[in-house]
Amino acid sequence: MSELLVAEGISARYRVDADEPPVRAVDDVSIVLHEGESLGIAGESGCGKSTLASVLSLNVHPPLTVTSGRLELAGHRLSLTEPGWRRQAEAMRGKVVALLPQGAMNVLNPTRRVSDFVYDVLQSHMPRISRKEAVERAAERFEQLALPRRALDAYPHQLSGGMRQRVVAVVSTLLDPAVLIADEPTSALDVSSQRALLKLMAGLLERRIIRGIVFITHELALLRAVTHRVAIMYAGQVVEVGPTEDVLFRSAHPYTKALMDATIVLETGTRRQRIETIGGAPPSLMAPPPGCRFHPRCPVAMPVCSRETPPVVTVGAGRTAACWWVAERMQQAAAPAGAGAAGGAGPGAGAGEAEAVGEGHDTRAASQ
Repeated sequence: MSELLVAEGISARYRVDADEPPVRAVDDVSIVLHEGESLGIAGESGCGKSTLASVLSLNVHPPLTVTSGRLELAGHRLSLTEPGWRRQAEAMRGKVVALLPQGAMNVLNPTRRVSDFVYDVLQSHMPRISRKEAVERAAERFEQLALPRRALDAYPHQLSGGMRQRVVAVVSTLLDPAVLIADEPTSALDVSSQRALLKLMAGLLERRIIRGIVFITHELALLRAVTHRVAIMYAGQVVEVGPTEDVLFRSAHPYTKALMDATIVLETGTRRQRIETIGGAPPSLMAPPPGCRFHPRCPVAMPVCSRETPPVVTVGAGRTAACWWVAERMQQAAAPAGAGAAGGAGPGAGAGEAEAVGEGHDTRAASQ
C-alpha cells in the first residue's frame, strides 16, 4: 500500500508569553497515512491532536510555530522549517490537503446562502470560475453524495446542525484534495447526525473523491466504525500505533489500556465491568516530565521510565508502542525457555506480539 501522507519528526510549539517557556504541544511526532486509508488519532483533551491537525493541514499561524519536521503529501515534499514553505503550503491547501475543523457547522456566514459560501471557496482557488459554474459543481457533488440540492439555496439557520456539518464537509472537498484532515468532526452532533456524517465521509473515500482521511477524535467508540489504523497520543507524543481492533482491544501501551478502561462499554456481557479512571492529571506541556511522559500516572512504571525516553518497539504486524515496560516484556518473550519469566500484570508478550495490559481483560469499545 503506497504512502499518501508521511510526517517525520513534527514538533510544534505555542509561545504566548515571552517570559514563560513555550507550550510543546506536538513533540517529535511521526505518522504515515496510506492510500485509501482512514487513520484515527485519539487521546485525552490537550494531548496535541488539534495542533497536529493544524500542522498536517498546513494551517499554522501565530502563536503556533513549527520547530522541526518534514511532510510529504501526495508526492509534495515540505521541510517545515525552511524559508518559503508557507508559500508552497498556501498553494496546496484545499487542493492537496483540506481541513474539516472542530465546530465546522459554525463556519457558515448566517447572513449568506450556502451557494455564496461555495462560490467564495472555489473563487479563492479558481479566480476565473463563474458563480453559475461554482454552484453547478457543488450541486453535482451534493447529488453524488445524497445531499439535497436545495441546501445550496438555504441560509445556515434553515439547516440542522448535522446537515450544516455535512455541507461544510462536502464544500471542503470540492477541489478533490488527496487528504482530508477531520478534527473532531462529530463533536456536538447527536448520534443520528454522527452516523450520517460518517457515512458521507466513507462515501468520499469510496468514490475516490479523497484518497485518505486523518480522523481526530476523543470518542474511542467512533474509531472502530471509521478507521483502519489508529495512533494514540499522550502529552504531545504518539505512544502507540497499529490496526484499530488491535490497539483498542489488545492494547500494548499502559496508557492505551487505561483509556479503554475509562471508556463506557455497551457490549453484551460487559454490563458489570467496572469503569476505571486514570489517576493523576496530564503534565504541563510547558515543562513535561523527563523520560516517558506517562510515568507519573503509569501503574507499571519502572525506574528507567523517569530517566530515559522510551524506545519505539514493534509489537506485531504494523504495530508499535513507545514504552520501556513493553520493550522489557518483548525481550523476555524472545528469550530462550527457562531464561526468565515475565513478572507482574500488564501488557504481556507472546508469539512475537504484545498482549493487553492486564492479561485476560477484554477491552471492548462500543459496538456500532
